[in-house]
Amino acid sequence: METADVRKRIIDTITRAKREAGERRRRNADAEAAFARFLEEVATPIFRQVAGVLKAEGFGFLLNTPAGAVQLASDRSSVDGITLSLDTTGAVPQVMVGVRRSRGRETIASDHPLRPGVLVEHLTGQDVLDLLAEVLGPFVEK
Repeated sequence: METADVRKRIIDTITRAKREAGERRRRNADAEAAFARFLEEVATPIFRQVAGVLKAEGFGFLLNTPAGAVQLASDRSSVDGITLSLDTTGAVPQVMVGVRRSRGRETIASDHPLRPGVLVEHLTGQDVLDLLAEVLGPFVEK
């Protein structure tokens, strides 16, 4: 191969990578701003309501709001909880659900998108309520 062809190809790759990185940073910044609004206006109020219902029904859950997330945590175990956060490591930012539950010495953990492929701007309170209703079963079974 000609040195000029190799050089051109590598320079094109570098240019494309820089452009894509800039687009990814912009996309992530937009998603982080939208997620902050979503947390404040939608997710945290619903998590708070669910925590209140659980407490009224005799299940001790605390609402935690670490930076950039909202969490329902069991007051009986430091491991048990449901967390909603934003993952910006992939090609498209996704609102992720982390579920951690202990069974004896074993910890069962799962992480998955709230709604795969759906931008944070299009998520609703119903999505959050559906999620919580779906994953709370093992925490409240007796």
